[in-house]
Amino acid sequence: MKPHHIIKRPLLTEKGTHMKEGAADESQQRAKVMFEVELSANKVQVRQAIEALFSVKVAGVHTQIVRGKQKRVGRFIGRKSNWKKAIVTLAPGNSIEFFEGV
Repeated sequence: MKPHHIIKRPLLTEKGTHMKEGAADESQQRAKVMFEVELSANKVQVRQAIEALFSVKVAGVHTQIVRGKQKRVGRFIGRKSNWKKAIVTLAPGNSIEFFEGV
């Protein structure tokens, strides 16, 4: 698989922002960034894709499958798809900026 097929999008949530900015604190020395990744991708593929796309050094990768929720529209009940989340720990001195100059 190509790197841009493995990494779907960055997850820009409040929790992800706190994890990314936590590197400035003394208690945590490494920045963590969250991404939505391909459901069939493993940790090694995610690591290689991040290093290729963003030119950074990855220290570790944690993945989890997020279960899809049930949704209701009127009398019809459906279900959202499952998706995979990857929490990537960057090596010290590396960072990924999604919005530069904002």
